[in-house]
Amino acid sequence: MRRETKRKFPPVHPGVVLSHDFLKSKRITQSRLAKRISVPPRRINEIVQGKRGITADTALRLGKFFGMEAQFWMNLQSHYDLEVAKDAIAGKLDREVEVLKAA
Repeated sequence: MRRETKRKFPPVHPGVVLSHDFLKSKRITQSRLAKRISVPPRRINEIVQGKRGITADTALRLGKFFGMEAQFWMNLQSHYDLEVAKDAIAGKLDREVEVLKAA
């Protein structure tokens, strides 16, 4: 059985990375980003606030704008989603799901 280590900090939402590592460091406003990637400003705001996830569409747009792979944004989102799910069913998973034994 794999031993899970307890995290000391909650998972980091991709919006935090977008806000701190991209918008603030490059001095780009949310509204300017929204306009440049052709999405509603509310979408960027909700991502930055952690109220909305990054979809494949948004990842493609962010990737193109920042000159990087869209997969970077998708990886951030999927990692966040897995960590949140792990927290939500902590303990329950071991009780409810049996490991397949080798024949």
